[in-house]
Amino acid sequence: MTAREAVSAALERAERLDPLLGAFTVLRADDALAEADAIDAGGSGADGPLAGVPVAVKEEYDVAGLVTTLGGRGNSTPAAKDSEAIRRLRAAGAVIIGKTTMPEFGQIPLTESDATGLTRNPWNLDVGPGGSSGGSAAVVSAGIVPIALGADGGGSIRIPAAACGLVGLKPTRGRISLAPLGQHWYALVVLGGLTGTVQDSAVLLDVLAGSLPSDRWQLPDPEELFVRSVERDPGPVRIGWTTDPVQPGVRTHPDVARATAAFMSDLAALGHDVRDGSPRFPLLLDAFVPQYFAGMRVEAGLVEHPDRLERRTKDVVRLSGWAGERVVERALRRGEQIAEAVDRHVLGSADVVALPVLPVPVPKVGAAGDKGGIASMIASLPLTTNTTLANVTGHPAISLPAGLDSNGVPVGVQLMARRGREDLLLALAAQLERSQRGGRWPLPPRAETAPEGD
Repeated sequence: MTAREAVSAALERAERLDPLLGAFTVLRADDALAEADAIDAGGSGADGPLAGVPVAVKEEYDVAGLVTTLGGRGNSTPAAKDSEAIRRLRAAGAVIIGKTTMPEFGQIPLTESDATGLTRNPWNLDVGPGGSSGGSAAVVSAGIVPIALGADGGGSIRIPAAACGLVGLKPTRGRISLAPLGQHWYALVVLGGLTGTVQDSAVLLDVLAGSLPSDRWQLPDPEELFVRSVERDPGPVRIGWTTDPVQPGVRTHPDVARATAAFMSDLAALGHDVRDGSPRFPLLLDAFVPQYFAGMRVEAGLVEHPDRLERRTKDVVRLSGWAGERVVERALRRGEQIAEAVDRHVLGSADVVALPVLPVPVPKVGAAGDKGGIASMIASLPLTTNTTLANVTGHPAISLPAGLDSNGVPVGVQLMARRGREDLLLALAAQLERSQRGGRWPLPPRAETAPEGD
């Protein structure tokens, strides 16, 4: 296909399907087609690994000429320049067709906001796509685009990937530059994407990877392209797994437990050393909560119109005064202690640990309702209990499809490895994907919604 053909087809699907999903905030049809024509003419990005590929990006990325809404109404001036991740995406030849919905500031694991309303899951329009990168997940799952950018501060890539039957990789902290920000929610937020295949996730990571001197957290460049990992047999991998939630007070739903057990049986059938157990997960809210509150306060201080923020956002910001600089720095030190404990006790005798992304079914559309800030945090705990660990510690984690629950909605399993080992996660995920295509790996929305011959 030419770039114009690919982008035109994506725009047609967006116009046809988004009235059902409510996942796009804006489509940049004319600009996207002009950029596609430039690529077809051999312009910038024409030789890149994503040349002519239509993509969508979450509302928290700066895209020149578009308002960075952060899911709300706090900003009104279009961004003057692309963020570093968007610059790299364009340099690789990708064509941005639009921006996608998120809850304001990405503060809840649902995709609902006063500004954009409700976003729905392509698998079941009565349930949501998870969050906070739910708009990005919905447009990939529906087959509108093959790749969409998200961000993950407490599970916001992995949760919607699980809910929508996608591959969602949260990279190691420092793997992808946050520029123009030096940090985001302090150590919690990392950038990444949602894709339909492991190969696409590897290509995207190769495009986005790289730290800048302005980044507070940095990683050395990988020794080889991540896409090479997808082609490699990972060999026998030691995998510890559990369906026990990371944090106490939550029970894993039977549908999720069954899907996780079947997923692990498939890994065992591939020759891996798979062992069920109950890892000693450390308590982590004393690290996560200060970074969350302080991060929300900092973000609120950067918008143009703080008076236009939602009530739940204002609630959190108003209550964030206790999370001052000393408290946050103590939380960061505590996060490093937790990371070392994970390396010692959770990954001590294993290369990878596996557990459900969501221990409970995906919530119905509208679950956030009109809850205030604290009520929203409490309601979010069952959804984020298994995902926030990797944000506090900085470890890489990938969400992979593991079947469907009794409502026909996907279930996701999360694989976590030591810091810097995205290559191992991608190799293992690709091996599993190859064995499951045509089997339990969910694909129907993409197949059902794609135009004939697409």
